[in-house]
Amino acid sequence: MLMFFLLILAIFILASSIRVLNEYERGVIFRLGRLIGHKGPGIILLIPIVDRMVKMSMRLETRDVPPQDVITKDNVSVEVNAVIYFRVMDPSKAVVEVENYLVATLQFAQTTLRSVLGQVELDELLSSRESINLKLQSIIDKHTDPWGVKVANVEIKHIDLPQEMRRAWAKQSEAERERRAKIVHATGEMQASVKLAEAARVIAADPIALQLRYLQTLSDVATEHNSTIIFPIPIDLLTPFIKTTESLKAPAPQSTEEKATPVEPVEPFEPLEMPDAEPIPPANIEVPNDKNEND
Repeated sequence: MLMFFLLILAIFILASSIRVLNEYERGVIFRLGRLIGHKGPGIILLIPIVDRMVKMSMRLETRDVPPQDVITKDNVSVEVNAVIYFRVMDPSKAVVEVENYLVATLQFAQTTLRSVLGQVELDELLSSRESINLKLQSIIDKHTDPWGVKVANVEIKHIDLPQEMRRAWAKQSEAERERRAKIVHATGEMQASVKLAEAARVIAADPIALQLRYLQTLSDVATEHNSTIIFPIPIDLLTPFIKTTESLKAPAPQSTEEKATPVEPVEPFEPLEMPDAEPIPPANIEVPNDKNEND
């Protein structure tokens, strides 16, 4: 019975003293609480009860930086998130120098993202992502190097603009497209005017060329199977009628023999003077008394 118990104890001690690490893993060994270094990969023998091993992965790790509310240099509020790529280069430092290198690296990446993006304007943030990514990577890598962590790259993943800024950017883009369209249209008009001027000079050298152009136009119209054909008439045929109309509308010239009759001035009338009239004397009229007559 005692032998069986000792056998089981020996198997347990042997199993606890043997560790197998993969190619991408390293083991940081502590002996009686003191760091003696890291080993691996392969089989590692540990002293039971005395040694303790902490596994560390040496592979490249990818972590998303949570979205951060950032106020840019030109006072525009945006929401930005990023992705960070890093790996452990020194397992001993990653265990001894920091409690949890994953949490520490992500927290420092968040604060660095807010501080760096707050120093740039919105236009620079949208157009110069490469330079901003390099700046973020260099700052984070400098501070994580004492932890034995190497930051390989930092990439800004998404920039969430407010609705007002999106509408403003859309209007600006539309105005830019309209400006380019007007420039292209004006350039085409200028080139067409130059070609038309050259064609006019060529046709002006020989009037028959204009008639041939008329016939070519009629031929092109006839191929369209249209029921209505507009026949162009040369302006030269209408010139006599235009001159006749202008001559009729012109006023007749005044003869030199006709002279205007002078108008005699009218003398003003003098007001009539009325003689002073004599005043009319009052008339004395006596009224007879009827009573006296009856008496």
